Amino acid sequence: MRSREILVIAGIVFAAVAAIAQEAAQPAPTFRPVGTMSQLMIDIIYPTSDAIFYMDRDPPKTSKQWNDLAAQALMLAESGNLLLMEGRARDQKNWVLDSKMMIDLGAKAFKAAQEHNLDALRALNDPLNAACVTCHQQYRPGYHRRPTAAPPATQQ
Repeated sequence: MRSREILVIAGIVFAAVAAIAQEAAQPAPTFRPVGTMSQLMIDIIYPTSDAIFYMDRDPPKTSKQWNDLAAQALMLAESGNLLLMEGRARDQKNWVLDSKMMIDLGAKAFKAAQEHNLDALRALNDPLNAACVTCHQQYRPGYHRRPTAAPPATQQ
């Protein structure tokens, strides 16, 4: 009886190890960026963050409006994942931290919108703005820098 139990346990362990080895042998999925960084920012990230930044202009009242705002927040959170794709990440330190901050803040906004919680959404406005500004200062050349004025023309 004892040897039969050992044989069953050994069979289970062997099957588990084989399943793990087979899973490890599967190639990792590959992701193929479609849009440029500029397209992501202009077509996805700006509009979705603006939906949160400016929601008080016309606060959601109906279920559809709340669902639309939740969808915008979800897209913002998932955009952070797009920024982490191979070929987009500018470095493995601040870029990753900033992208994860976007994911976290977008996820909190998504949850707040699902709960119809305007105060929670308002509380995310400043941290989201700070995350955007911090990232842009590091990775967007010329961000918030005024062009230098041309020297006055000299008369002759």
